Amino acid sequence: MLDWSTCPSVERNSAKVSGAWVFRGTRVPLSALFQNLEGGATVDQFLGWFPGVKREQVEAVLEHAARSAQGA
Repeated sequence: MLDWSTCPSVERNSAKVSGAWVFRGTRVPLSALFQNLEGGATVDQFLGWFPGVKREQVEAVLEHAARSAQGA
């Protein structure tokens, strides 16, 4: 399980999306990114579908996940 608390591009609030980790300032859960990427979508497609999410946020989330996986 990744520790998202150290990634500044995300937040968790029990009043938003049932407490799921979301992109900061949005209601878009991180799981939406990973599900879409696993389904074959590109980052550009994801950003088009979720215009509130910034490219920098997606890049930070992917970098955080990659660093966490290397440390596991």
